[in-house]
Amino acid sequence: MLQIDLSLGATWDAILLIMGISTVLGFILSLTFSFTHRNKVYEKSFITTLIILPLVISVIILLIQDNLARAFSLAGVFALVRFRTAMADSKDITYILATVGIALASALGYIDYALLITAFICIVFIALDLLNVDKDKASHSKLQIVIPENLDYTTVFGELFKKYLVSYQLSKVKTTDFGSLFELTYLIKLKKEFNQKEFLDELRILNNNLNITLVNEYAALMINE
Repeated sequence: MLQIDLSLGATWDAILLIMGISTVLGFILSLTFSFTHRNKVYEKSFITTLIILPLVISVIILLIQDNLARAFSLAGVFALVRFRTAMADSKDITYILATVGIALASALGYIDYALLITAFICIVFIALDLLNVDKDKASHSKLQIVIPENLDYTTVFGELFKKYLVSYQLSKVKTTDFGSLFELTYLIKLKKEFNQKEFLDELRILNNNLNITLVNEYAALMINE
């Protein structure tokens, strides 16, 4: 059983070993992320984050240990920090949570648990990617249409949407240009034979050639609402 005894406090050797293991396990997790996102566009700096974050968290846990005052001080520090980085795929948040679990196990001296957690999580991520469980995500989009105020948005797009979409939902209505225009936001699911050019051309006819925005990965746009 691989375990570091921290009952009498952390020695320099134990601290270095924990920091090294946390970094290596973070690197393994980052390789898994790179593999599961090999066909996707993502921020490259996130790889560095996955490598460094387990190290940082494990160091913080080592510093706090059983000191309640330190724990409250740290909570106050984090309360002042606002993370502004937006993730286009909510699944990426689980990678961050995975680094927390790895760092906790490492900092508490449970090296075997940290290895097991890393291996199991990586296997699950790879399996989900190979099974392509979220393949239906590509057919979901977000559509924003600007229309004049005299156009009845409750019925004007009905026939066109039935022609090109499997389903649609009006999620937001906003007035713009001093109330002379409506900005409509729809969550839509596309048909397999969907032709984007034809769809947008027909929409432009109905909305008097005003602005239209179609976002295939609408999750990235949801965070701004």
